[in-house]
Amino acid sequence: MHSLKLLRLLFFSFFLFHLLQLLHNVSGVGVNYGTIGNNLPSPKRVAQLLQSTLIDKVKIYDTNPDILESFSNTGIDLIVAVENSHVSNISSNPSAAQLWFTNRIAPFLPATSIVAIAVGNEFLTTTGLDSNPLTLFTAMQNIHSVLVARGLDRKIKVTTPHSMAVLASSFPPSASTFALNLMPSMTSIVGFLADTGAPFMVNAYPYFAYRDNPSRIDLQYALLGNSTGVKDPKGYVYTNMLDAQIDAVRSAINALGFGNRSIEITVSESGWPSKGESGDTAATPENAKTYNTRLIERGDSNRGTPMRPKDVVEVFVFALFNENQKEGGVSERNFGIFNGDGSKVYELDLSCKFCSSSSNGEGKMSGFGDRGTSGPRGASVWCVAKPHADEKVLQAVLDFCCGPGGVDCKEVFQRGGCFEPNKLHAHASYAMNAYYQMHGRNYWNCDFKSTGLVTFSDPSYGACRYPQQ
Repeated sequence: MHSLKLLRLLFFSFFLFHLLQLLHNVSGVGVNYGTIGNNLPSPKRVAQLLQSTLIDKVKIYDTNPDILESFSNTGIDLIVAVENSHVSNISSNPSAAQLWFTNRIAPFLPATSIVAIAVGNEFLTTTGLDSNPLTLFTAMQNIHSVLVARGLDRKIKVTTPHSMAVLASSFPPSASTFALNLMPSMTSIVGFLADTGAPFMVNAYPYFAYRDNPSRIDLQYALLGNSTGVKDPKGYVYTNMLDAQIDAVRSAINALGFGNRSIEITVSESGWPSKGESGDTAATPENAKTYNTRLIERGDSNRGTPMRPKDVVEVFVFALFNENQKEGGVSERNFGIFNGDGSKVYELDLSCKFCSSSSNGEGKMSGFGDRGTSGPRGASVWCVAKPHADEKVLQAVLDFCCGPGGVDCKEVFQRGGCFEPNKLHAHASYAMNAYYQMHGRNYWNCDFKSTGLVTFSDPSYGACRYPQQ
């Protein structure tokens, strides 16, 4: 008897080890949620809508408490920010970092899944800020020290988004370096990212490069769709400008001596405006739809770049809304997928059939004002698989739930009520929810190493009924 129990324990431990190995690198598509407008939906309404999409990460530009509260228990990860105006103060004194975290972040943990803190936004290339570039590095260190003291440094990473202007030049990608005056601070920052396992964030916009040089840059190359390719002297061939920009950043990191360190690059902002100044023929709804459709496909493809084909590059679409009070030209206020009133600027498929019943049933997301979008239903809550999860990961989760996890999976077997559609994602969602309900609906029982999503919308369909406690 004891031998049998030992064998079961060893099998279970072996299975969990390999499950964790499979789950450690799941990618997705994120979106930037800016709020510089006087006509935007409430954060709660935004959180409800995004639960029914393939978006699994949201990046904001501050620590708006209404947003942090609204995204609690949604299964959506948040990246919050230290505003540029606060970087200098946090840099000056470690106690200022402690106070910032205690007041802005701590009250919302762990219900709100905060996975990163972006210290500043394009801080090194924004005029009118602290003239000492090392201010940013010190602020990042101080925030990280607070996380270490609280045992949160593995859950919450500290990074900073840069503009492409930190590069001396971006073409050819293989010859790119950081600007000479930024070398000392960039060396410190990149070293910090390598040591802490945080990604290097870059805001990359092929739109601006095309807008400023329409006679020299092919539009389809900027729109992520040029199949002819642009050749780099070292033999790399680029079919779109975004990949070239990412590899330019990679080359600059390598030039600092970090080529042998594992540093992920995240595209923290990229998008295309639907409207621009008079004469701006590139800023159209058609081009915006084309670019963002291809950007989402690229981010969800788990593919790398010509220089690093095996590296997964996470992307954050800019932006969720048109922001009518944003400073700058017309295009700055028209990068949104949605208008301020919640209507769609153009059709963009963000739908997820099984993670919520909030889609309109036609493969497209309803607008914020559509009556077909359902909201929370009291205490009813379910757990489903995130739509972007890798099939190997989902299979491991399904095998665990229906095996060592103790779930009765007869409903997803042939002739069962949830067998159709015979898709791995649907079967895994059913099994994950059953496991979640069995174990008391604690949020950690729907984690599955960040592949599970808690939803207030009943995912049941047809003859398939998802159990609830």
